[in-house]
Amino acid sequence: MPLYEYECDRCHETKEILVRTPDEKATCPDCGSDKIERLLSVPAAPSMGRSLPVSGGGGMPESCGQPRCCGGGCQI
Repeated sequence: MPLYEYECDRCHETKEILVRTPDEKATCPDCGSDKIERLLSVPAAPSMGRSLPVSGGGGMPESCGQPRCCGGGCQI
């Protein structure tokens, strides 16, 4: 089930809407209008080689010791 990004012509909100079938008519979840336009989105692509840090490690030399800390990525 694809997730598309739409902009509502009535309330001008941009929302991601799950489209279950190709012929399903999407409506704005905020105002209920069916006057919405599907936007072009950049697809996510797998990275080749290195993986990116999940929590923004930042390369700090030591951690604060808190359970939520991720081995040097503490932003305190």
